[in-house]
Amino acid sequence: MEAVIILQLSDEGRVDLDQSVQHYLPGLLPEDRFKETVTVRQLLNHTSGLPQDFEGAPPASQDEVIDGRFDSLSFDQIIRQTLYPEGRPGPGPRFSPGTRQEYNSFGYRIAGELIESLTGHSLHDEVTRRILKPLGMRDTATSLPGRATPVPRPYLPGYLPRSNGLLVDVNEQGGLPSSMTSTTADLDRFITGLFSGRLLRPAQQAELFTVPRGSDGKPLPYADSANCNVGPAKGTACYSAGLMSFPLPDGTLLWGKTGSDIGYKSGVFATPDLNRRAVYAAGTSSAQDRVPAIAQRLALAAFTG
Repeated sequence: MEAVIILQLSDEGRVDLDQSVQHYLPGLLPEDRFKETVTVRQLLNHTSGLPQDFEGAPPASQDEVIDGRFDSLSFDQIIRQTLYPEGRPGPGPRFSPGTRQEYNSFGYRIAGELIESLTGHSLHDEVTRRILKPLGMRDTATSLPGRATPVPRPYLPGYLPRSNGLLVDVNEQGGLPSSMTSTTADLDRFITGLFSGRLLRPAQQAELFTVPRGSDGKPLPYADSANCNVGPAKGTACYSAGLMSFPLPDGTLLWGKTGSDIGYKSGVFATPDLNRRAVYAAGTSSAQDRVPAIAQRLALAAFTG
């Protein structure tokens, strides 16, 4: 949804995707560590080379994650704590911008900051006005600053285990300005409205189905050569401006997005013509960052059955 708003702002002439982040948010990236420009487009398609959220910080224990689930952070707080951490050197680029692709949530923290700077409104307000209301997504709500929000009942339970084995219901969480709760029906409304052209004009919509390519015309390599795509395309870019592509065994290419918060995994994927689409949501009881096998089997059956 952040990518959709940036693309809408591009159509409105309020942001140039090929202009630098340094131009729109001067001083945000330390000049002594980030000497190369990072474009807005590179934020959206994960080719910025920026560090990951809180890169270099010691990993939190499972109990610390559970105890901190009510915390709420602004985009600025995440950016500052990542780039100017206390007690350790600040991180630099992971690679030269535009040379590789690596999924990067931190780029979307900066994109969120950019949206709020360009519009003068919170991301909550912009998402509501530009996406939720036009598509009738009445059961979707973004997080409000400083407030932990429980999932309305009835809800899909999600759990995390403490070190002593006790399972904790983590449906009430704080999170980020881009965190939100939704339903599978609303996510279906989103992907249907997005792919049918209700949110973007054709030029901007094309960005949703375009992976970054190098000067040779080939998709950029994925940073660790392991993630992204399967089969012959494995190890090459699979993310566009906001979505990811996923090839099925019959050659059909799906586009969509996965999502996660502690205790929860979800995803929505469809073919561009919307002839086939599927949404899944799963509550977890594991610290492992993967979709439960049952959710994967159900999603695959929806496309190949």
